[in-house]
Amino acid sequence: MKILIVGSGGREHAIAWKVSQSDRVDKIYCAPGNAGIGQIAECVDIGAMEFDKLAEFAKNNAIDLTIIGMDDPLVGGIVDVFEAQGLKVFGPRKNAAILEGSKAFSKDLMKKYNIPTAAYETFNSPEEAKAYLETSKYPIVLKADGLALGKGVLICNTKEEAMDGVNELMVSKKFGDSGNTIVVEEFMTGREVSVLSFVDGNTIKIMTSAQDHKRAGDGDTGLNTGGMGTFSPSPFYTEEVDEFCKKHIYQATVDAMKAEGREFKGIIFFGLMLTSEGPKVLEYNARFGDPEAQVVLPRMKNDIVDVFEACVNGTLDKIDLEFEDNAAVCVVLASDGYPVKYEKGFEIKGLENFEGKDSYFVFHAGSKLVDGKIVTNGGRVLGVTAKGENLVEARANAYKATELIEFDNKYMRHDIGKAIDEVNE
Repeated sequence: MKILIVGSGGREHAIAWKVSQSDRVDKIYCAPGNAGIGQIAECVDIGAMEFDKLAEFAKNNAIDLTIIGMDDPLVGGIVDVFEAQGLKVFGPRKNAAILEGSKAFSKDLMKKYNIPTAAYETFNSPEEAKAYLETSKYPIVLKADGLALGKGVLICNTKEEAMDGVNELMVSKKFGDSGNTIVVEEFMTGREVSVLSFVDGNTIKIMTSAQDHKRAGDGDTGLNTGGMGTFSPSPFYTEEVDEFCKKHIYQATVDAMKAEGREFKGIIFFGLMLTSEGPKVLEYNARFGDPEAQVVLPRMKNDIVDVFEACVNGTLDKIDLEFEDNAAVCVVLASDGYPVKYEKGFEIKGLENFEGKDSYFVFHAGSKLVDGKIVTNGGRVLGVTAKGENLVEARANAYKATELIEFDNKYMRHDIGKAIDEVNE
């Protein structure tokens, strides 16, 4: 088989690595890819939003399956473009990717179908939002309706912060048109858990759980980022939680989308909050999480190409998803100053230390090849992942592994997976 992967981040590197494990695959292409992906796939100089060029490439190169890694092309309708040309593609169509593309849509869907989530209101004008916030309880959460690189969520502790937040999202348009509509949501407390799933329109198969760290600084301080690290499984995702979610959230979401005429095929990422009233949905994503993919996929036993095809063909009920009985931790090595301002172009040294190792991985997020050297090319540069018998061992291994890589401006959090300690106390 020939496979094309669309994207250029750590998530796409993890997908490419997992696809490369399949005996069924002869050739992998990635558009546009990065320096790390280029070591296992042929990188193609086509942007993720150049749908017609990508479809033309898939036809000209007899691609058997295209895998869409990123949110922007999915929400933009790349799957529809491929399907219209008779090309096999993995991911939700545009009318289903709205599950991630519009916070207002997903909140309305959950309300309509009684899927547990936080109370909320939706606003299209800053004046109406501010009037509502005058009498709200605090803290409160503001969310840009559209895609915002995982950063369009503001937790406001006071009325003043909330008013500033409305100005940021709706008036000064920090995230562009994503802030034309905002969702104002009650602030929930509890543990956050990420659960990824494969969906074929009818059947849903749950992957192992994970937990992301969004804030830039240790102790969950600083600005929201695309994710500074993650671990899997989450010790807080108990059998009781799993049972509740299977009954009230997972299948209910798939059935709701189908009932709305928006059959969903691909990945649904459930961002959950484990509240005192039970699990509630924080958000949906319509693709693998990044960096969650970097701890979930290394623990997956299945040939991922079989699973992708089952989702496309509507035969997921025939697949028995299996994961290793171990743990994985990913620590993101970023450029100092991320997510605001940072320098790039520094040589990355030490990558050869990971060659031939089964339980250690380096997934490239922001790198490129310049004059034969791999250099930094983004805010999040690498995801260093390690496995272990348990979370404590995996975390120790991951942090040990971060010492093997050096580049100027290297920055990371030092408390990824610290919640694990609370479980063991």
